[in-house]
Amino acid sequence: STEERFLLLGFSDWPSVQPVLFALVLLCYLLTLTGNSALVLLAVRDSRLHTPMYYFLCHLALVDAGFTTSVVPPLLTNLRGPALWLPRGGCMAQLCASLALGSAECVLLAVMALDRAVAVCRPLRYAGLASPRLCRALASTSWLGGLTNSAAQTALLAARPLCAPLQLDHFICELPALLKLACGGGRDTIERQMFAARVVILLVPSSVILASYGAVGRAVWRMRSSGGRRKAVGTCGSHLTAVCLFYGSAIYTYLQPTHSYNQGRGKFVSLFYTVVTPALNPLIYTLRNKEVKGAARRLLGSLGRGQAGQ
Repeated sequence: STEERFLLLGFSDWPSVQPVLFALVLLCYLLTLTGNSALVLLAVRDSRLHTPMYYFLCHLALVDAGFTTSVVPPLLTNLRGPALWLPRGGCMAQLCASLALGSAECVLLAVMALDRAVAVCRPLRYAGLASPRLCRALASTSWLGGLTNSAAQTALLAARPLCAPLQLDHFICELPALLKLACGGGRDTIERQMFAARVVILLVPSSVILASYGAVGRAVWRMRSSGGRRKAVGTCGSHLTAVCLFYGSAIYTYLQPTHSYNQGRGKFVSLFYTVVTPALNPLIYTLRNKEVKGAARRLLGSLGRGQAGQ
């Protein structure tokens, strides 16, 4: 029955745009998988990239690949037809996975900002401060924080009755869209609790990022060497670009009150941070990164020599 399934309208109200979106989403998904897999492969194989920066970048690549995978397959199915029916269990599973991975990325981006701040502000003590044990603990905290936030919010929503018709003007089971279907007593209390959780997972890491880059800015301003300034800006510029792309759209989506959330506009914003941003991240981190380019050349060179030897 329709009471046990969600109807995701997706972009069925834009039929002429669906073929273009299908091609765009498929291209972005292939770029995401290829680019992030290549980053992980280079960071694992090349000993020169065995540093905290690339350790955290590997985790970001894994998060991005998983985040997009939780969204794209049903989205591509939706773009090939008029609408998509999802059982309630499938909808909750998608919500849980995308929330966990999105929340993990929020925390991980803050951890990476801290790492860059220590590298720029305390270069002589960096090796001792960013120990492998601490890096593993911070990466684990990012994953655990994402899972905890997702489990809490999914459980709160799953316990709420949802009013029929279970129809979402969206392409995924996203929290703000699902909250508009909530009904019954105590709705306002539950919504306030869930909004508070979203504030914590978004604003606490973003505050850490702002404080970290404030420290970086002060350190760069005090540098006398123009070469040192360029190196510091190059080290932090890629990460700051990724932060702006992800946090801008995520804050717009998740920090709006439920009553003012526009599903039609929200699905286009969601398309950007769930599909486009993960595809851009590998490019952002490699286009101006000499170390990654060097690792790629060394890997291709070793593969070429191996084939010549055969």
